[in-house]
Amino acid sequence: MRNLIKSAVDIGVYYVNLRSSTAQKREKGKTVEVGRAYFETDRKHFTILDAPGHKSFVPNMIGGTAQADLAVLVISARKGEFETGFDRGGQTREHAMLAKTAGVKHLVVLINKMDDPTVMWSEARYNECKDKILPYLKKLGFNAAKDLSFMPCSGQMGQNLKEPVGPEICTWWKGGAFIPFIDALPSLNRKMDGPFLMPVVEKFKDMGTVVMGKVESGEAKKGQSLVLMPNRTPVIVDQLWSDDEEVSSVGPGENIKVKLKGIEEDDVSPGFVLCDPNNPARTARVFDAQVCQGIH
Repeated sequence: MRNLIKSAVDIGVYYVNLRSSTAQKREKGKTVEVGRAYFETDRKHFTILDAPGHKSFVPNMIGGTAQADLAVLVISARKGEFETGFDRGGQTREHAMLAKTAGVKHLVVLINKMDDPTVMWSEARYNECKDKILPYLKKLGFNAAKDLSFMPCSGQMGQNLKEPVGPEICTWWKGGAFIPFIDALPSLNRKMDGPFLMPVVEKFKDMGTVVMGKVESGEAKKGQSLVLMPNRTPVIVDQLWSDDEEVSSVGPGENIKVKLKGIEEDDVSPGFVLCDPNNPARTARVFDAQVCQGIH
């Protein structure tokens, strides 16, 4: 991340590299895995989960969305691109639906590429994109007054991301920039006093078994004994990383990596839950579910 920031020659390049946070994406031109990047303001620490947009990697996208408190749906205002993404079978519809079914409660729709020659910061084009997608988002269950926010931007030029777009570029937008907006959102009510609970979203082998996920409740410390459900495998926390920095303890809301003692990587699967042995996640053979059928 530091190398990416150092290599940025202006704010536009910084944001492009920030979104293209893995070498795999920068080389192939699309996200394959869930990329991670981080930034801080005076008030908050943010973890960016850059989920895949390509239809071949929807499972990866679901894994990233399930860890998010806030979803940012980036759509293109460029003539033809928005229509392709939003038409039946396009990825815009599917991603919005997956975000809602994954439990994301607030969605920010960034209408990107407003600087494109086919758009030129046109208010009419911005409203056209917004008016087309808004009824679909309402149909999914998003509350337009509480859950949805729309903003224009240019990712390439960094316009309306950190600083509001200037009146010499856009005379009609008065709503402020993206990062100050999310920085001002109210803090979430975290379960600090609850038992430790972390669903596993990824796992790999690196001098031991490492699992990744978002802490949903409670705290964990280095050396602590935990249990991996549903197999009830006892494990010990060997190392902890929060945002790629090694730490001695972690709390709710953090996206972390945990190196575990007492289990092999082949014995762990995404969907397992790392939890407090005195209050483990409940298991069941029968359950009620709401099933959402996607576009087919």
